[in-house]
Amino acid sequence: MSALAKISTVVIECGDPVRLAEFYSKVTGHEITYSAEEYASLDGGEYPGLAFVRIEGYRAPHWPDDRRPAHLDFTVADLEEAAGRILALGASKPEFQPGKDQWVVLTDPEGHPFCLTTGA
Repeated sequence: MSALAKISTVVIECGDPVRLAEFYSKVTGHEITYSAEEYASLDGGEYPGLAFVRIEGYRAPHWPDDRRPAHLDFTVADLEEAAGRILALGASKPEFQPGKDQWVVLTDPEGHPFCLTTGA
């Protein structure tokens, strides 16, 4: 069966698009393709791009939360090393970690949860 559509971009609501584009550019190594007060985006290369749109009165999600907001997963070679480097870029590590060494949950500078995994 052929696809009707292809994911081109994942858009994340936030309070500061430029700040998040800079953060995720450092995490992924992807280039910022557009950066303005209301909207910023990253080239995804062979993967879907990431974009950040400013929402007036934005409130960060809380982790953990029963609503479990959508989140990004990133594959890394070494969980501990990658988490340390990403924390140094401005991420935070919530106390609640359900992955039992299979993945690590971090939050970006605006509170969006994301996971690191080795994919193993």
